[in-house]
Amino acid sequence: MPFIPHTAADVGAMLQAVGAGSIDALFDEIPAALQVEGLPGIGPGLPEAAITRLMSERAAADGHPLCFIGAGAYDHHIPAAVWEIAGRGEFYSAYTPYQAEASQGTLQLIYEYQSMMTELTGLGVANASLYDGATAFAEACLMAVRANRKSRSRRVLTTRALAPAYRRVARNLLEGQGIELVELPLADGRTDIAALAASAGADFAALAIQQPGFLGTLEAVDELTDWAHAHDMLVIGVCNPVWLALLEPPGRWGAAGADIACGEGQPLGIPLSSGGPYFGYLGCRDALARQMPGRIVGRTVDLDGRSGFTLTLQAREQHIRRSKATSNICTNQGLMVTAATIHMSLLGAEGLRRVAAQCHANTRSLVQALCALPGVSLAFAPYCHEAVLRFERPLAPLLDALSAAGILGGHDLAADYPELGHALLVCATEMRTAADIETYASTLGRLLAAA
Repeated sequence: MPFIPHTAADVGAMLQAVGAGSIDALFDEIPAALQVEGLPGIGPGLPEAAITRLMSERAAADGHPLCFIGAGAYDHHIPAAVWEIAGRGEFYSAYTPYQAEASQGTLQLIYEYQSMMTELTGLGVANASLYDGATAFAEACLMAVRANRKSRSRRVLTTRALAPAYRRVARNLLEGQGIELVELPLADGRTDIAALAASAGADFAALAIQQPGFLGTLEAVDELTDWAHAHDMLVIGVCNPVWLALLEPPGRWGAAGADIACGEGQPLGIPLSSGGPYFGYLGCRDALARQMPGRIVGRTVDLDGRSGFTLTLQAREQHIRRSKATSNICTNQGLMVTAATIHMSLLGAEGLRRVAAQCHANTRSLVQALCALPGVSLAFAPYCHEAVLRFERPLAPLLDALSAAGILGGHDLAADYPELGHALLVCATEMRTAADIETYASTLGRLLAAA
């Protein structure tokens, strides 16, 4: 529906009806110190044509750089049909499907999404959905503390191989509830198995494992999962959903499988879009379903045998109980799930496997090309979707120069992993061509030679 602003007469009539003399009088309870007269840098209103031109010019100023950054947000191909369908009014403007009789289409789509995610994760139940991968991880930790009846601890064991942003967000959300994250150290870019012995006698609610790890390495998930279960911990698997089409799903890790899986859904048809909106996925074993936050859609049949869909296990009040609620989900993430469902439907299992395989092949080509340059070496092997490269000089000047040349060269690890020295995390998705990789290598070569 187009937005139609109120006329002065409309505003006057509403103010008269509520007994207020002006807009300022209507909001007179707001302290003067909190009020602003306007927004600095925002000019007067413009007509639609002028706004369209202005926004196009600003978008063009960003350019179209070659992206070799991953670190949790990935430049994947999105078929045109994904957002052509997701942008239809019945999806794009749909509200949360609380009224099943009026929301069968949306509910069926969410049900299909949940079914696809259970196939990918190898677990019995999936929700739809959470704000992003980091908050999904935090919710998984909260869920594990609630669900693990064998533990009286409010501590979750994790590892420095898990994304730093996930760990920071989780600490922010868990600290107020008295839940602590305890980190295991790294060895060769992955969780140090030898360090597990120090935690063997301690009480932890769960062990969280990221696969592939943030540094691109593959974790010993079977060994870690079995160790955690032997010590009465639940296991949280944090996974890139594209790679679940190629790697062993968390539901089949070790002898019994992980208990909870979560992660970022952005690789499933969501554009980078300057950081969002994205969405987080969350799944679990059947026995933990009632502890899982977020919407769960169920399928049944009516008296005439026709399929019907509805929100199940949770009432609407679940999402508005403030501090007592297990989650707070918003409609934006429902739209992202819509796009992800269309994306997975178009690619299918084989398509997702091909995407993951091509990403790995392109990253291998990138690593080979860059490590042929003097002063560049591979830090850890084997690697999967991404790889860490070591340099003999600080990275910030190099990355600035690459950016000026239209290349986003990777993610500098100095802030989060200072022990690695001058280390760069690089990624080449299926969008990068052999020519792109050659452009990066030749440009970096010239910069290294000139320095």
